[in-house]
Amino acid sequence: MIVLGFALVILLGTGLLLLPLSVREEAQVTFIDALFTSTSAVCVTGLIAIDTADHFTPFGQGVVAALIQVGGLGVTSLGVGLILAAKKRVGIKGRALVKESLNVDSFKGMVRLVKAVLFMTLCFELAGVALSFPVFVQDYPPLHALGISVFHSIAAFNNSGFDILGGLRNLIPYQSSVLLNLTTCGLIIFGGIGFLVILDVLKKRSFRKLTLHSKVVLTTTAVLLAAGTLLLKATEDISWMGAFFHSVSARTAGFSTYPIGEFTDAGLFTLIILMFIGASPGSTGGGIKTSTFFVLAQEVRSLFNKKHVGAFRRSISSEILSKASIISLLSMLLVCIGTFLLCVLEPEYEFVQLLFEEVSAFGTVGLSTGITPDLSDASKLVLIFTMFAGRVGAFTLLSIWIDRPAPAARYTEESITIG
Repeated sequence: MIVLGFALVILLGTGLLLLPLSVREEAQVTFIDALFTSTSAVCVTGLIAIDTADHFTPFGQGVVAALIQVGGLGVTSLGVGLILAAKKRVGIKGRALVKESLNVDSFKGMVRLVKAVLFMTLCFELAGVALSFPVFVQDYPPLHALGISVFHSIAAFNNSGFDILGGLRNLIPYQSSVLLNLTTCGLIIFGGIGFLVILDVLKKRSFRKLTLHSKVVLTTTAVLLAAGTLLLKATEDISWMGAFFHSVSARTAGFSTYPIGEFTDAGLFTLIILMFIGASPGSTGGGIKTSTFFVLAQEVRSLFNKKHVGAFRRSISSEILSKASIISLLSMLLVCIGTFLLCVLEPEYEFVQLLFEEVSAFGTVGLSTGITPDLSDASKLVLIFTMFAGRVGAFTLLSIWIDRPAPAARYTEESITIG
């Protein structure tokens, strides 16, 4: 249901973006470009085959913003929200879909959770508009600046790197704007840590009282942001603000204040690692998720200190360890296959550029070295599938075909040598 919901929204968005009302008179939008843009928006990625401002009218840009909002909240969460707005009762199936899409463990308080998610999203995005407007109004007429502020706030909180400034510039003209940089970073971080963590922090207001999930997410996020900032500052000729901004943005947002195509291989590799890890469960971001990375790291640590896998005086179950390993393996397999296909289809580009593009699509990030608009239609289709799989999750996508009960009989165990 989740996979089908995302697919239908993408196709609907593609049709709306092909309407004459959506396309500027002097611009030309092909079906593949419209499909790519719609997929990128719904999967909150931000990779673009054509510039959003230069090719789409205000109506078309509004369609892109709406697709980003639907993709960020999740089709099921928005659907339940509409049911609640119509004052109808949410059934078991609706609650089950929300439980799956938001990665929660129980059905308890599902309706309250959806209401909180919708209200929280509105509050953060309105705050983003209020803080972004004073920056954009200095360069654009008030009404235009308000439109840019609304679009930017939606894109930033939903971790989608779309912009409507034109000329494929992203936020490079505002690399020295402290207010816009910090506002964008704040929206990305809060959108990326997950609604459950935000609610837990607001309720407990003490790190010691937080759930294990919240502690893991907050700790891992802080470590990755700090490590990413230091590594990018060490490898690139950018300011500390620029290093911090890209460390935040690489965690599935896709905004850039410096040309990514001019980064060194070391800087690109740093961004690739951050993009692959991504944001946190139940958030608007992608990647394998911070909690998955944390569990794998703890499993490696346990091999050295000979202790049970756990953290913060809590044990981690073998089921969670298995799921983290499966998600990571499937994700690496997806990225490897996609990169291989891009290498075959685009031999004129360097390997690191194609790997960067593929990981950016998988992590629903949107950062690019600048080669996306020049890729062939076949390569764009590869990235479209990668973005879709990255948004719904390789594990969820695979479960469509693997839905069989476990066999009752088991074979005799026998040891094999590992490593």
